[in-house]
Amino acid sequence: MASLVERNGRYCVVYSYKDKTGKRRQKWETYKTMQEAKKRKKEIEYRADVGQMVVPHCKNVKELMEEYITLYGKEAWALSTYSSNVSMINNYIVPIIGGDKLENINTRFIEKYYQRLLRTPAVVNPATGKRQSEYVSPATIRDIHKLLRSCFQQAVKWELMPKNPAIYATVPKYKSAKREIWTAETLMHALEVCEDERLKLALNLAFSCSMRMGEMLGLTWDCVDISDEAIEEGRAGRFRSFTDQYGYGCVLSYSG
Repeated sequence: MASLVERNGRYCVVYSYKDKTGKRRQKWETYKTMQEAKKRKKEIEYRADVGQMVVPHCKNVKELMEEYITLYGKEAWALSTYSSNVSMINNYIVPIIGGDKLENINTRFIEKYYQRLLRTPAVVNPATGKRQSEYVSPATIRDIHKLLRSCFQQAVKWELMPKNPAIYATVPKYKSAKREIWTAETLMHALEVCEDERLKLALNLAFSCSMRMGEMLGLTWDCVDISDEAIEEGRAGRFRSFTDQYGYGCVLSYSG
C-alpha cells in the first residue's frame, strides 16, 4: 500500500489514493527520520485495511486543525491534553484565523496573530463561570504557540506547507508564577472536614505518593498487594506497578 523513499536526506512515505472524482493520485509525505516514516507507513496501511483512510487535503487553518486532531491528536494526546488543546483550537484559533489559507501563513502572520490575541477577551471558564483574566494571557498564547508549532510541523511532513512558520515567531513575554501548594496544616484541615471517604482517600494518595489524577483513577484492586505473603512480610497495602488509563506506567512504594 505504502512505500518508503529516501530523498535529499529525508524519508518519504509514498502511497496512492482516490480523490473525490475517483481519480487515482499519489501522495508524498516527508519526515526527518526513518523511524517517523515507518510509523506513518504502518498507520496508513492500518487505516487502509480498516477502511478509515484519511488523506490530508487542507486549504486553510480550520481544515488543517481538523485533520491534525484526527490524524495526530487522538493518537498522541492524553485525555486532559486533548480536552485542553481542542478548547484552545475552538476558542482562540479557528474563530480568528481558521479561514486563512495555508499559503498565506508565514512568521509575520503568526506574530501579528499573537499580538491580536493580547487584545482578545478571554473566554469564560466553564468550571468557575469566570474569566481568569480580561484578555488572553501571555501564558495561554505560549500554549497556543506550542500547539501551532506542532500542527504546522505535521503540515510540513504531510507536504501541505513548505516550512513551519511558527518556529521563528516571537512569542509575547511570559513571566511564570510560582505555583501555590497546600501546606501540611491545610491538608490536615481538608481531611478533617472532608465527609466523602473516596475523596479523602484520593487526598491521602495525592499527598503521600505524589500521584497524578490519572494514576489515582487508574488504580484497581489488582494493583494493591494484600496477599497472605505480603501481610506476613509486613508489606501489605503496597501498590504494585501499573499502567493508568492514559497509558502511563507508574511504580509506587506506598505501604498501608
